[in-house]
Amino acid sequence: MSADPLHRAKAPQRSKTSPPPSGAAASAIEVRRSDRRRRTVSAYREGDRTIVLIPARMSEAEERRWVGVMLDKLAAQESRRTLGDGELAARAERLSAQYFDGRARPASVRWVTNQNTRWGSCTPAEGSIRLSHRLKGMPEYVVDYVLLHELAHLLVPGHGPRFWRLLEAYPRTERARGYLEGVAAASRLPHLPDPGEDRPPAPAS
Repeated sequence: MSADPLHRAKAPQRSKTSPPPSGAAASAIEVRRSDRRRRTVSAYREGDRTIVLIPARMSEAEERRWVGVMLDKLAAQESRRTLGDGELAARAERLSAQYFDGRARPASVRWVTNQNTRWGSCTPAEGSIRLSHRLKGMPEYVVDYVLLHELAHLLVPGHGPRFWRLLEAYPRTERARGYLEGVAAASRLPHLPDPGEDRPPAPAS
């Protein structure tokens, strides 16, 4: 990601952020706010600093979230390594062993280029898992989350309480969801199933 060429004419407002999230590149971070920037967020390296460009109206909470998202994107770009289908299948096997006691056993795991409305899909009857090529180059913990999400469908259909309990074993579930939601919001890509979906209504008091 490079600096927005439209980000000029008016001197940007600047603010320092808190240290980067755990696992992010450890460099000085400078956030520049601009009244001219309405929705887009971008980031780039400038020497030993990371510059994040955001709309001036963004709240501090949104700023922190977007800084984390953009740091992850930059890190993924700088250490881009695309897993082949064979490596992806081996990764799924390791994740199943680590988090699901090896109970989720896919017959096939592969990348596909025809999934533009979802990050991954699973056909339990066939034991097949497919991941969108849009995930390529994203941080490893994000790819792992999507793999685990689809592996969980081999054990539990739908997105009910049992399904989300399975994913609670993965410690980076919330961070991965936040990353994907940030990407989706920026690019209007697929939304994630919400942990509240398919849950029964709370009993009346």
